[in-house]
Amino acid sequence: MRVVVLGSAAGGGLPQWNCRCPICSLARSEPERVRPRTQSSIAVSADGDDWLLINASPDIRQQLFDNSAMHPRGGLRHSPIRAVLLTNGDVDHVAGLLTLREGQPYTLYATSGILDSVNANRVFDVMAEGVVKRTSVALETTFEPLPGLTVTLFAVPGKVPLWLEGAEVEIGAVTETTVGAMIEANGRRLAYIPGCALVDDAVRARLDGVDALLFDGTVLHDDDMIRAGVGTKTGWRMGHVPMRGENGSIEALSGVSIGRRVFVHINNTNPVLVEGSAERADVESAGWTVAHDGLALQL
Repeated sequence: MRVVVLGSAAGGGLPQWNCRCPICSLARSEPERVRPRTQSSIAVSADGDDWLLINASPDIRQQLFDNSAMHPRGGLRHSPIRAVLLTNGDVDHVAGLLTLREGQPYTLYATSGILDSVNANRVFDVMAEGVVKRTSVALETTFEPLPGLTVTLFAVPGKVPLWLEGAEVEIGAVTETTVGAMIEANGRRLAYIPGCALVDDAVRARLDGVDALLFDGTVLHDDDMIRAGVGTKTGWRMGHVPMRGENGSIEALSGVSIGRRVFVHINNTNPVLVEGSAERADVESAGWTVAHDGLALQL
């Protein structure tokens, strides 16, 4: 199985377009210390020819341009992207669907809850009916989006997308609006969970024995944004578990048998983004890799 991290940042990317926090400022002035990153997305293939895109970032055009394996290879219109899968309805995971509208056939997979939010917004009708097939997938049901590549979706603690929040927001609910994906090919297993509010016993049991895990690394500490002075929301309020601190993912997953451990969906205020920082060293000493755009895994 081949995996490419197309985009490793959380919503807004790094640097965010209007942000002058220390990390965004470093990304502009010293990119060797803080690599710029695009918004969350990966691609997976069983054979290196046909690819499953998981989450369609607003930066998808640039991401596909930057990765030659994703380039058109024949005829006037072609793409090795055969299918797209959504793990939630967040803007940074669905807005790229508007770019994938140039008459290219593919199948869009998501749970009914996620697909309903896309179907309810008429702007996504630019994905022409008859060209893009929208397919609802039930939780805990294995399907084959590409020959030789199977996926099973499972619910993880999370919340509804920001743009669908009402007056009352339930955080940590286990529903089909925030899911992880267990991806299998050629005897290898990859778990992809870019959004998760809590590592509970069910999540730990699910991940035991996987060859690689790409996991929610939005914040280092629950109050990263508050410490940086750029927001008032905690990681928990945003539906994201911190790496460190009470109920942090590093400690919560420390006793689970996992091969490669990689943090993705990293917010611009997370200090692990700084190369050579104490925070980066701490995360790496715990056995984790901080993803960057273009990171490739071969399992």
